[in-house]
Amino acid sequence: MVTQLADDVWWLDLGSVNCYLADDGGDLTLVDAGTPFDSGDIMRGVREAGYSINDVDRVLLTHYDFDHVGSLARLPLNAPVYAGAADAPLLSRADAPDWHNHKGALQRVTRPLLSRPDEEIRPIEDGDEIGSFTAYATPGHSPGHTSYVSESLGVAFLGDLVRENHGKLEPSSWAISYDTEAVHDSIVSLESRTPEFEVAAMGHGVPFLREGSERLRELVASM
Repeated sequence: MVTQLADDVWWLDLGSVNCYLADDGGDLTLVDAGTPFDSGDIMRGVREAGYSINDVDRVLLTHYDFDHVGSLARLPLNAPVYAGAADAPLLSRADAPDWHNHKGALQRVTRPLLSRPDEEIRPIEDGDEIGSFTAYATPGHSPGHTSYVSESLGVAFLGDLVRENHGKLEPSSWAISYDTEAVHDSIVSLESRTPEFEVAAMGHGVPFLREGSERLRELVASM
């Protein structure tokens, strides 16, 4: 269930979705939080990596979705939660998903299964820095979808901007995205702006341990 991807970076394979743990210079960072039914597995995974869930210093959310924020309210966290500015109001329930959009309508269906987390929710913008991570706005899968890249850790957390399928990266599909044109634009923009990274860690599929930047370049070339 827990796989070390690099020094200080771990993959928590929750079955239907991934979340990640990174020791960022002593600041333990949880990336995404699975479904509402994954809290026990997340806590066990954190322990397998050698930590306690109480050690988590921050949570980085790639986006608001049932399978990425679900366990936040069920985990005994005492840490701020960072989310893209357009998705943060959905997490705090200050706003609701746009039911006019097919993906937003799906989010509304699953919304009753989610609870507002007690932790402080900190909206972030493109270019914000959280520890060694730079936040890159990558909208399309959701309006506030955000990718996080740490040059020092050599890792990019890509959320659902892309997925791994049979050893290759694929863009988020129409069925699960707000705007597939924006998805493609975000992939191109991300590839052009990020420093080199080895580990490409996405929300679904098997993470790449090496040549993550090259995998992203290959995807851009194929689109």
